[in-house]
Amino acid sequence: MTASSNERLRSALGLAMKAAKAAKEGKALLAVLDTEASDNTKKHWSDITENAGIPLIFADGVGRAIGREAHMIACVTDRGFANMITAGLNENEQ
Repeated sequence: MTASSNERLRSALGLAMKAAKAAKEGKALLAVLDTEASDNTKKHWSDITENAGIPLIFADGVGRAIGREAHMIACVTDRGFANMITAGLNENEQ
């Protein structure tokens, strides 16, 4: 992920809702996990998102982006924001 796409991602994550609640209620459209998360946290959230059919991506600074330094995960519940994030990622892969 390039610096500019990572910055766009962090901006969009500012509007993300609490991950556990969104995932459990089936409201999450996209989950973003911090690249610095522990292996156990990565495994935990990979299992949850896979079972719920929620796409999972990785990014730097997730906690800072949502204003909660200690948090390693955020879920996007708005389709427009989820599309904006994934479109930005797809642009950078081309």
